[in-house]
Amino acid sequence: MKKVFSAKWGRGFEMVNLVEAEEQFQQSLADALVEETGVTVNVRLAKSLPLPMENDESRPRIDLVVFIINLTSELSFQSADASVKYLDPGYFLGKVCFMVTNARNASVPTERLDAVRKLAASLHCPLLFAEDQTAEGVTSAAERLLTILKVAAGLVPITTALYLSNLTKCTLPPDLDQPSFD
Repeated sequence: MKKVFSAKWGRGFEMVNLVEAEEQFQQSLADALVEETGVTVNVRLAKSLPLPMENDESRPRIDLVVFIINLTSELSFQSADASVKYLDPGYFLGKVCFMVTNARNASVPTERLDAVRKLAASLHCPLLFAEDQTAEGVTSAAERLLTILKVAAGLVPITTALYLSNLTKCTLPPDLDQPSFD
């Protein structure tokens, strides 16, 4: 587990926990998050949950947990699916989101994308798609996460994480066998 800290730019530390089994996209996304200059972001990188018990009492509160799932890897999905069980149910009220990579890859089985969509929908969490192969894609993903993080941390007046979660949660089409991406 690694930690990344940025220079200060706001009202305190906002904490995001990036969980990715294979760590392919995780570090570049963490670097992009801390390059932002509006808020101090503390990024914790983990391969899976639960987090180790050491330093548990001194760990800052985690404002957002992001599960990064590489759709070309079954292990990536299995790790995220197993890890969500370790989160307090209160986190699913606007403080968890899923980010998938490689959704455009032709070798990705549609069943895996459907499984990720079902997981996000069952937990009422946003499902974001990210391009991890280009610097612009990583920057765009970081900007979207920072928007969610600011709301989850209480930095956006009159908007709560639960309200944002309701607006952005993943939903399933009435018939999942019918592709909704046509």
